[in-house]
Amino acid sequence: MDFKALFQQISQVVQNLSLKQKIVAASSIVLVIGFLVFLTLFSGSKDPKAQYEGYSVLFRNIDPAASAQIINELETQGVKYKLADEGTILVPTNDVYRQRIAVASLGIMGDNKKGFEIYDTQDFGATENEQRVKFQRAIQGELSKTIESLEPIERASVYIAFPKDSVFTERQVPPTASVVVKIKEGSKLNRRQIDGIKRIVSGSVPNLKLEDVKIVTQDGVSLGDDDIALENELVAAQIKYRSEFEESYEQKIIDMIGKFIGGRDKVTAKVSIEFDFSTKDSINEIYDPNSVIRSEQNIEERREGKEPKDIGGVPGAVSNIGPVQGIEDDKPTELYSKNVANTNYEISKQTIKVKDQYATIKRVTAAVVVDGKYEFKTLEDGSKDDTLTYIPLNDNELNSIESLVQQAIGYNKNRGDEVTVSNFEFRKTGTIIQVSPLQRVVDTYFKPIMPILKYLIVLLILYVFYKKVITPFLAKMLEESKDDELEPIPDETNIQEEAEDTLEKFKAARKRVEDELGIGDNFDENELKYEVMLEKLKLIATERSEEIATLLQTMLKNDNGFNSSKDF
Repeated sequence: MDFKALFQQISQVVQNLSLKQKIVAASSIVLVIGFLVFLTLFSGSKDPKAQYEGYSVLFRNIDPAASAQIINELETQGVKYKLADEGTILVPTNDVYRQRIAVASLGIMGDNKKGFEIYDTQDFGATENEQRVKFQRAIQGELSKTIESLEPIERASVYIAFPKDSVFTERQVPPTASVVVKIKEGSKLNRRQIDGIKRIVSGSVPNLKLEDVKIVTQDGVSLGDDDIALENELVAAQIKYRSEFEESYEQKIIDMIGKFIGGRDKVTAKVSIEFDFSTKDSINEIYDPNSVIRSEQNIEERREGKEPKDIGGVPGAVSNIGPVQGIEDDKPTELYSKNVANTNYEISKQTIKVKDQYATIKRVTAAVVVDGKYEFKTLEDGSKDDTLTYIPLNDNELNSIESLVQQAIGYNKNRGDEVTVSNFEFRKTGTIIQVSPLQRVVDTYFKPIMPILKYLIVLLILYVFYKKVITPFLAKMLEESKDDELEPIPDETNIQEEAEDTLEKFKAARKRVEDELGIGDNFDENELKYEVMLEKLKLIATERSEEIATLLQTMLKNDNGFNSSKDF
């Protein structure tokens, strides 16, 4: 590629440009170069691969104490390293595996927690107390690793206090446990996750109660023990639920009323809902009055005769002797009858358990303010003035709006609901410019998308600038570079005129030749060509007689050879 010729063409193009075109071209070039430089620098600063090219991660997310020991070991061995993020060490890719094994062999890894693998080495001379401590360390290590496996937890440590065993039951002290967790950045433990960690620890230690497990964050904040915090979370959830419910009611009223009074900007609604968030469980027992007889018992007693004589008198044998026969008793004859009936019924009972929903609406109050009508003042001659007059809504219209609002919110009179509809002037009346329907459509449909529309307009301006400035400039440079090599294309009309002139000149020249040769109009063109060709051959034979003779001899020899071969 000839760069010298290219630079000359560019210089010639620049010299042919006007001052305005030179300014536009220079601005475009500076803008493009600046954008490319900015893009390169910005992308380069955000690319971690370019910053740490040739390095690989040795260890990630380790505590500062272990990091200091690892860095000291790398400096002792003369290995290059880089620090990234928090607790991440990088070394050259070729040395990463060798250094990882070397550092791991020193026992300074970030995670030194041991679980039941602590029993891999047996100490025959260990005392009972040492065995108890080893078991405690194993339980703590296993629980720590289990809690660290949870998604929001970055690091965890578990400490369990086992009391001494006692032969007296009333002196038994339950064990306790403490958990220290480091939560990942941007994460958060909710109430269910805290309760889950407590249950993991409580279920792993015998006789450990759930309330005896304490959880503390890396900042020293206790989790799961503050009842006030739990209540605050519950209250915040209730407030959010109430706000969303009230907002949905307000939007429902505005959407419905705004269509009838000329737009959403002409109505304002505020709704207040009183909820009952208490949960209630009730049991209803219903007895069936139409019972079935299960058993029935009737007792009948009857007696007839005189009443027995009362026993009494003076002590002695006479009082113990009964009535003498033949002597009539003065007691009257009696008739005794008794009837007892007992019926047992099978009782039918229906038990219904009812659990109320999470939130029950106790009362709804709604306040709605609507705008009135605006009309231009009519003059005496019947024409319209530019002065705008406010006309309030009548009672029938307000009552209709109130009925619509009641239907929208599910009005219940027995519940104590209230709906108030008021009519106020939203804007000042006077001489104003009447809003056209087009402006109203723009305000209604295009204002909500104006933030997005701004970016689209910027992109459109850049596209137009590229098409109208940069593209024509580049095209002009390419065209002017080819002007020196290509001739201008003549016009189609000029081509036709030149062709006609050439044809006329050819006819005139042919006429002169015919006159000089003495040829009339009726001549044979082929015969003329033959004569011209014959004269040409004669001239050639005269000038090149030797060559013609050699050519004839060759032709005769070839002809004789062909005839002799044909005879065979």
